Amino acid sequence: MSKISKRPSVMMPTTEEDKAITAAAKADPDAQPLTPKQLKHMVPMQALRGRPKSASTKQLVSVRYSPEVLAYFKSTGEGWQSRMDRVLREYVTRHSRRA
Repeated sequence: MSKISKRPSVMMPTTEEDKAITAAAKADPDAQPLTPKQLKHMVPMQALRGRPKSASTKQLVSVRYSPEVLAYFKSTGEGWQSRMDRVLREYVTRHSRRA
């Protein structure tokens, strides 16, 4: 069963209406058209969505931990994976200095 669009159809202005709209927009000091330089520097919205790319990406791996370790970190609340990563990085830093 197809869905019927509830959006009204778009009515395009006539040439005369379009000229009147354009003239009114150009006369408004707060709504001036963008300059070619401004248009050149515009970025599509899709490029701005999401989290910024990290300089140091992490790798996805599958690891098995004991139930006690997982229960402890999960009990610390949201962000437990990041805390677990921080603890492991601190361990690596401490033990790398000894070598």
